[in-house]
Amino acid sequence: MIRIDWLHAPSLLTAKECPAMAVIARSFFAVFVVSLFVVSQDDQCLAEAQDRPPNIVFIMADDLGYGELGCYGQQKIETPNLDALAKQGVRLTQHYCGAPVCAPSRCVLMTGRHLAKAEVRNNRDSGNGRIFPGQFPLTDEAVTIAEVLKTKGYINGAFGKWGLGPSRTSGSPIRQGFDRFYGYNGQRNAHSFYPAFLDSNEREVRINQYPIPGHDRKPEGSVDADDYRAENYAPDLILKEAIGFIKANKDKTFFAYLPFTEPHVAMQPPQSWIDHYPSQWDQPGEPFDGHGAYRGQNGYLPHPRPRAAYAAMISDLDEHVGQVLQTLDEFGLTDHTIVVFTSDNGSTHEGRDPNFHIGGAACKFFDSTGGLKGYKGSADEGGIRVPCLVRYPGVIPAGTVCDFPSYFPDWFATLSSLAGADGYQDQSIADLSDGTVLTDALRGKDAERQSPMIWEFTGYGGYVVVRDGKWKAIRRDVVRKNPEPWELYDLSSDPGETNDLATEFPERVQAMEQVFLDNRTIEPDFPNPLYDAQTAAKETSGAKGSN
Repeated sequence: MIRIDWLHAPSLLTAKECPAMAVIARSFFAVFVVSLFVVSQDDQCLAEAQDRPPNIVFIMADDLGYGELGCYGQQKIETPNLDALAKQGVRLTQHYCGAPVCAPSRCVLMTGRHLAKAEVRNNRDSGNGRIFPGQFPLTDEAVTIAEVLKTKGYINGAFGKWGLGPSRTSGSPIRQGFDRFYGYNGQRNAHSFYPAFLDSNEREVRINQYPIPGHDRKPEGSVDADDYRAENYAPDLILKEAIGFIKANKDKTFFAYLPFTEPHVAMQPPQSWIDHYPSQWDQPGEPFDGHGAYRGQNGYLPHPRPRAAYAAMISDLDEHVGQVLQTLDEFGLTDHTIVVFTSDNGSTHEGRDPNFHIGGAACKFFDSTGGLKGYKGSADEGGIRVPCLVRYPGVIPAGTVCDFPSYFPDWFATLSSLAGADGYQDQSIADLSDGTVLTDALRGKDAERQSPMIWEFTGYGGYVVVRDGKWKAIRRDVVRKNPEPWELYDLSSDPGETNDLATEFPERVQAMEQVFLDNRTIEPDFPNPLYDAQTAAKETSGAKGSN
């Protein structure tokens, strides 16, 4: 404790010796004492939070673009609950997902390993031969954040889309640290919001007698949204289970992982939200130059009002987030819960028909990337920079903005730190995660990354990306026969990635490539022949040198 001698402190400079200076000195001293008190209180709040680990609610949208929330500049789509969350906590402006597509991004989030060390580096089915086979599974050796939190007494539940391994395999959420799972185990089943079944732990539970497949076309005739609805809307059932989990564990310490499925297509949102948005949006001609009904030509399901439907999906997601936050309030959990909201990758990319994106999504109409280059599937900023909001009352200042570059591996390190976990079995958190603890950055304090951010993605031709400070280096088509040369961008002055500086700074490009090579592993299930050969040669050389 800091003790102040209030009686004698002002006598350091008496009014008789110098009246003006005495006033200044006393004022300075008062400001100094107040600042000490504020810092002390701030640190005390964090210390108290760490003495009793917080509940964790981690909400992840599916294909939500950087510019699709009001708090990130969206002008047409209403997201009042998420905008309120931004005012209650911190809004991150340079946060990145784990990968440009679903499964590898979730792998990075769950395991804390960046994409050049991850077990899953692209979307890939498990190969079990089923209609909905689930994705390539995490191994028994993988350590998830849920397993780490379990060692600190957390009860763990996951509600939404998993995508990291079918039931009764090593990748099942129930075998990766979660006590409860409800939702879509596999991402193909999640293409429909009215599927035949959802997964409850490791059992398939039928929810619709007459399910709707996630893909169809209607080249001619009228398109009716009701033709693509059934009895039970999966997001509502998932939300109900998530809220039930929070209620059931309100007196315990819990981790609620909520990877909700919206706004991933197919577009099947509630009619009430569709009706909320202007019918003129989808009509041809002035003022909106709509393209009419979407007929399934870019995949997934048709919809009579695709622009309104896409907005409706995001507003419905926002409403569900609001219900989760209301539940925390109802049971007095808000002040002792850290809430994180983000997205697994950028907004849906373009399709064959240029009037629509995949599934009829209206990403150009809504400026879904917020002016950034690229969409889902690309390693450009629009493909991997995602919205991120964090609320932790008493620890994170409300209504703040954080420009510190961060990404999915950081959550493993950060949540482990807040939970008071220093390792798992005989491994330290530093050995398990490639991330940086974000606590100081989220509180508006000076922070520094331990190492550059790295991605190695083997889909869409393959990408390697390194972000180091303001610099971003990217190489495309690395798993194709003729890889593209490296590109280099200064994101501090060129967030739109319009000015390639690679030829001006070849030494920097070379250094960033070397950082990547020094921080990657070979993953045989997701080969990258170009760099696997270099890594193998380096490992062989190192082995010889040690003999």
